[in-house]
Amino acid sequence: MVSLKSSPSITPENPLFSASQPDVPGEFAFHGEDFERVRALLKQHTGISLSEAKRSMVYSRLARRLRANGVTSFRAYLDALRHGKPEWEHFVNALTTNLTYFYREAHHFQILAEHFKRRARPGEVLQVWCAAASTGEEAWTIALTAAETFATLAPPVHILATDLDTSVIDTARRGVYRGEQVARIPEGPLRRHFVHEAPDLYRVRPELRALVTFRQLNLLGADWAVRGPLDAVFCRNVLIYFDRATQLQVVERMAPLLRPGGLLFVGHSEHFSHGQRVFSLQGKTVYVRN
Repeated sequence: MVSLKSSPSITPENPLFSASQPDVPGEFAFHGEDFERVRALLKQHTGISLSEAKRSMVYSRLARRLRANGVTSFRAYLDALRHGKPEWEHFVNALTTNLTYFYREAHHFQILAEHFKRRARPGEVLQVWCAAASTGEEAWTIALTAAETFATLAPPVHILATDLDTSVIDTARRGVYRGEQVARIPEGPLRRHFVHEAPDLYRVRPELRALVTFRQLNLLGADWAVRGPLDAVFCRNVLIYFDRATQLQVVERMAPLLRPGGLLFVGHSEHFSHGQRVFSLQGKTVYVRN
């Protein structure tokens, strides 16, 4: 999942706002025009729409990148981005926060387990795409669900896990978590599917790791490089950061990758009953491919 923190801000309607005076105090001048450029660049390259409330967050996140690059102004930093400086990955990673945990929205995994049982086909592997994998908890929960459903460390399931943020994909691929991070996993599955390496360190077992492939992917990219047919797609808590038209574009682009009867799982604040014709609501934030 990708999320963006909110902070109070001064808006253009506020009489204190001035293009000639920094509207977020700090070591670097940060003007309204700088913020608008950041919004436009992020929207153009990722589809994420930053609200006015994100002004202070943008300053604090990107100020770190100015320091790292030895740049003295937001204008110079953004000019370098525009002219192709290889800083794009850090720019995007800095502006996305990945909040996730094991068994988030637990009812989805109960539904997925039943879906696995119904869709299992002798000699075939069920295919699942986790489209906003963040630091891996969601993808590994899907893998745990598969292993527990089929009562084997080698269930007939493969999971493609992708995210825009390359740093979180690296974390997810390592599959190492602290005790507080795995606290939501029931004791049995935790014991069966993780290696307790240290008093506060747990590593996903190699058998489970074999079920998941991690890859960087931009949902607004021209080529997703995702092969169907898929049996389920998890795209949770990322679409809310796109405008409505982009949300529908992404959802409708996913539809042909799913088998008829395949499931699309979205976040608790994401609803697509209107504006598209390829999915029908099956349960709480679960849609079925028509």
